[in-house]
Amino acid sequence: MKQAVDLLTERLNGLAPRLALVLGSGLGSLVEQVTDAVRIPYGELPGFPHSGVSGHAGALVAGHLSGQPVVVLAGRTHYYEHGNPAAMRPALEVLAGIGVDTLILTNAAGSLRTDMPPGSVMLIEDHINFSGTNPLIGESTDRRFVGLSEAYDRGLRDALEAAAAEAGVRLHKGIYMWFSGPSFETPAEIRMARTLGADAVGMSTVPEVILARFLGLRVAACSVITNLAAGMAAGELSHEETKDVAPRGGGELAKILDRFLRDGAAGR
Repeated sequence: MKQAVDLLTERLNGLAPRLALVLGSGLGSLVEQVTDAVRIPYGELPGFPHSGVSGHAGALVAGHLSGQPVVVLAGRTHYYEHGNPAAMRPALEVLAGIGVDTLILTNAAGSLRTDMPPGSVMLIEDHINFSGTNPLIGESTDRRFVGLSEAYDRGLRDALEAAAAEAGVRLHKGIYMWFSGPSFETPAEIRMARTLGADAVGMSTVPEVILARFLGLRVAACSVITNLAAGMAAGELSHEETKDVAPRGGGELAKILDRFLRDGAAGR
């Protein structure tokens, strides 16, 4: 980690961001709005993940977004790529190592609610880990017993809601359920998820939330809804649909983040 921290610190040339963003499938266009950008492929940073999922660029981009210094991770690696739920740990440790204390996660997700159609944005209030695994398995210290009573920082959630209102964007709120993937859920699993209280389903984010809280970072997360979940609409689900629809909701999310950053809300 030290090697990656030193390299990144040198490349940032005095930039000291406290906020980092992780971009999900089809949401990578946000990096184009970063000014004075320093772009570093993950392959140049020791320990960083190598995502093999189309729609994930696999690069760290640092600079200014809406006037604020930020680090953007354009793409993540997923549990289903290798069976390692802690694959994002080195990247998050490096972010913490350069002084990042706030993490905003984004993902593409399937909706379990007809009032939250494709193109919507959902603020994650809490999550259900249905994967059967945890990124802290194998951690040998008592730090592994991380409290998640408020995994998603209330101050950040309030600030994102306020930013959405100012930007004129409807921001839904709900519970995100993590399935391991890579296959999509069955209609029966979706009925179960709805019964358990989930509002959206996806294949990422929860491991990063657990790791970020383990590292002491404040966390907020938003889902861009790309489809109604299995059994709720005609036709089969596909990753192509995810990539095609994500930019629509991603544009709405970008408006929220722009207002959020201009208001200096990350420091609340």
